[in-house]
Amino acid sequence: MTSPINSAILKLHRRAEGSKTEELVKTFVSAGPIIDLLGSQDHQVVYGRRGTGKTHVLQLLADRAHGDGGVPVYIDLRTIGSNGGIYGDPSVPLPERGTRLLVDVLSHVYNVLSARVLEAADAGFHDYQLALRHLDDLERSISDVRVSGEEEQAYRRQRTVSESGESGGGIGPNYAHLTATASDSEESVDEVNVRVRGPRRYHVHFGAVSGSIRGLAENLPGRLWLILDEWSDVPLDLQPLLADLLRRCVMPVQNVTVKIGAIEQRSHFSEPDGVGGYIGFELGADIFADLELDDFMVFGNDEEQAKAFFSELLFKHVTSFLSAEDAAQVKTPAEFIRKAFTQKNAFVEFVRAVEGVPRDAINIAILAAKSALDDPISIPHVRQAARRWYLSDKEKPIQANERGIKLLHWVIDEVIGSRKARAFLLEQGQSAKHELIASLYDSRVLHVIKRGVSSNDRPGKRFDVFTLDFGCYVELVSTTAAPIGLFEAEVDENAEVFVDVPKDDYRSIRRAILDLDAFEASV
Repeated sequence: MTSPINSAILKLHRRAEGSKTEELVKTFVSAGPIIDLLGSQDHQVVYGRRGTGKTHVLQLLADRAHGDGGVPVYIDLRTIGSNGGIYGDPSVPLPERGTRLLVDVLSHVYNVLSARVLEAADAGFHDYQLALRHLDDLERSISDVRVSGEEEQAYRRQRTVSESGESGGGIGPNYAHLTATASDSEESVDEVNVRVRGPRRYHVHFGAVSGSIRGLAENLPGRLWLILDEWSDVPLDLQPLLADLLRRCVMPVQNVTVKIGAIEQRSHFSEPDGVGGYIGFELGADIFADLELDDFMVFGNDEEQAKAFFSELLFKHVTSFLSAEDAAQVKTPAEFIRKAFTQKNAFVEFVRAVEGVPRDAINIAILAAKSALDDPISIPHVRQAARRWYLSDKEKPIQANERGIKLLHWVIDEVIGSRKARAFLLEQGQSAKHELIASLYDSRVLHVIKRGVSSNDRPGKRFDVFTLDFGCYVELVSTTAAPIGLFEAEVDENAEVFVDVPKDDYRSIRRAILDLDAFEASV
């Protein structure tokens, strides 16, 4: 037998795209002015790791834009095209893959806008016929879009062979001069013609697309909001081509706003064109990238804020699946938490386990409810669920990357094993430069809980505080090997102490800094 609350938890949608728009609006919980910031008419990229709520936020933005009289076009880039696998097929030439992607995106925009205009016509929009004519222009111009321009270089390479040795030389892209050695022996000379692809220079031809979009935007019933979600699912080599379409055909048009949801470590927005320019768009110059959802979900400094956010998140999601009779018994988030968990500490443990990630909260709650059945969720249920979720969703995918899993185990041994800590510091910018750290952060086994920490013993430098995922060490929590605190730091002239709440400034943090060079030396 399963309690009504646990039964409702088991029905939760694990991903936002599984919910209807009205459900997304009803269950949205804001950790800050995210929607207000996204609601500006500026072109923006919103970053966020998997599970931080990008899709939820972008779909809510589309709903609000529609409610305010705008014309939103929401595109899930994972679902574009009838044969999406072709985009990442290396056997298909890039111009063909790029052309197919751009045509598929524009065709999707055309289809959605056609439906929007007809919907507006039914609601009394009088200029719909003019808008439809511009839509016809857009449809015709799509056939003109193409990616072209692959260059090959040819050069001669000589190889001279003798009994006493070899000498070589050539004229080509990697040869600055000829070299030779003398020999009294008989020599033979072979000449080979080599053709090498590269450097690749691509050109994107948009034909009349820009003019069609401009004419259409001027005759829509409201502002056009082009919202592209799951940008990072587009192959990296095609992303600059799609970005170029936006920069040249969409962003310059008045009455149009572009919003993009992406994972920072998996985004590639521009590429040099080989003649001093670039294909794609530049962050800061063409589009702003000033929103990072993870920053809004960092609760390391305020446990009460974290508890308030996740109690409201669970309350809104779960009560939407309760019967009217059961929902009447939990009218507030506080009442819900009292009924769903055995004690306050069990919910505190839950908040600690989810590490500020909404998707992790939903999945850990489902696994905990599955174990609890008719009982309220207890601390053991939370810990067991957190460990299972960590192993299945976080560590398992990393195992495919040999160096990545080695780094993870090295960090666990170094931070938890040697230091009895659960967090460490990296100099700002180092995580982005170190591909493996960026990968672990992207996989949510590392979390940033504070940015910009400084120390008297490292003047002029700033550090970010990373914590290991709760699932890494949950089995150690009740043992003598459990972490004592976040990290060790010297707060004043006294000895170093373990820190539980990270501050902005310390006297010394030398023990807390992670030396990635030591890892490189160990492998």
